[in-house]
Formats: sequence, C-alpha cells, structure tokens
Amino acid sequence: MEVKRVHLKDFTTLGVGGPAELWLVENLDDLARATEAPYRILGNGSNLLVADEGVPERVIKLGGEFAAWDLDGWIGAGALLPQIVQEAAKRGRSGLEGLLGIPASVGGAVRMNAGTRFGTIAEALAEIEYFHEGRLIRVGPEALDFGYRKSGLPEGSVVTRVRLDLKNRPSAEILARMRRVDQARKGQPKRKSAGCAFKNPPGDAAGRLIDLAGFKGMRRGGAMVSTEHGNFIVNLGGASAKEVWALIEEIRKTLPLELEWEVWGRFP
Repeated sequence: MEVKRVHLKDFTTLGVGGPAELWLVENLDDLARATEAPYRILGNGSNLLVADEGVPERVIKLGGEFAAWDLDGWIGAGALLPQIVQEAAKRGRSGLEGLLGIPASVGGAVRMNAGTRFGTIAEALAEIEYFHEGRLIRVGPEALDFGYRKSGLPEGSVVTRVRLDLKNRPSAEILARMRRVDQARKGQPKRKSAGCAFKNPPGDAAGRLIDLAGFKGMRRGGAMVSTEHGNFIVNLGGASAKEVWALIEEIRKTLPLELEWEVWGRFP
C-alpha cells in the first residue's frame, strides 16, 4: 500500500480539486487498515466536484487485486468500466452497451448506478461484494435499492468487486447497438468535465431546461456551461472548484435542479 499527498485535480475528470492524502489500496488487509480513520472512496474521478481546499479525510483508491477482472467471474471495483464494456462487445456478451462512454470505475458506477437512457449497470449485475464495518458482504442486486443515479449501499461501504449477468448475442448486434448509443452522445462536449451536472427532472431533461433558460456559454473564470450540451460544466483550462460552484448556484437560482455530482469539501 502506498500513501502520498496529492492534488485531487490530477485525479478528477473535471480537473479541479485541492490536496488530500491518497491511499492506494491493493488488497483486503490494506483496505481494512485504510478504513480505520475517516475516509472517502475515489473511483475514476468522474461525476465528482472537489473543493479547492481539498478534504481532510484520507482518500482511498482501489488498485492491485481490486483492479483485476475476469468477464466471466469477478470484476474488481477498481477496474475501468470502458474496458469492460469494450471487452464484452468483442466476446459477444450483451448487457453493457448502454454504458458506452461512461468514464467510471466499476465500483463508482455501481454506487451511483451509472447509466444512460439505454440502460444502467444495475440491470447487468448478478452479485455485488462490498466491505462494510470490517467485513465482506455479498448480495444480489435485488437486495439493494437501485434507482435513478442511486444504489442502496450502506453509508461508508466500499464496493470491492461484482459479477455480471451478461447474455450471449452476436457481436455484430452488440456493436450496432453501441453505435446507436455513441451517436446519441455525440452532442456531449470533449473538454474536461465531470459528466452531467444535474439529474433530469421527471419527464424532462436538465440540459433542455438549462438551454431554454439561456445559461449555455455562461462563464465564471475558467469554468463554462457547455455550448454543446447545457447539462455539462466544462473546464476551459485552469478553472477552480469555486468557479464551477458559482455556475451551479447561478443555474439553481432559476431552475430547481438536483445536483448529480458527488461533492467533496466545503462550498458556500
């Protein structure tokens, strides 16, 4: 296990975030030690906004055996979801096509039930293993309250690995579906972002509402509401978390939208 001081802007897809103590955990003994004091779990750093002042808790990132995976067996929570999606398609295993383009770790995807309108990870799960209060627990997906961008995992639990329930299907069919998913995501910005900032309200789309309210292109320093998709806040270069938060507050003065991102640290 390695412990070091880092700036979390280097570990998030949005590219903002202050200092923290990073614990690189490779096995269950490491995880038990790392969780003896207040902690946070860092996946691939997507869907996350970290304050410029950083966080006082130790930040745990899973590697080693937790990043190993076997598509037909256990998949470590530290493995990257895009790699799993692509490998499943190559092998004619269907169930993950709707997750194309989501830059999450497997554990992070499970915790927030990552997905698109084409499907969520909960729909492809057979079994979830997580570490909680000093012990490993295995449950089926039906035991957790999966919903829109949420799971029923206990507070403070750490997803360690999962098994998937994938169906055999011709690779050509899987790749055709993935092309449709990719085409539907073409309007998303290519600049640094944390993914969709707000949850879609029932029966509507947050991006559409933000566009209608005239927020596209609004800037605060190096942060901007994307001109390509209103539900993305992008880092134009050198943005601070404070600037990103200012845009969030400006939007929520007009629109009662619920934030989709996880927020670490203190904000006004």
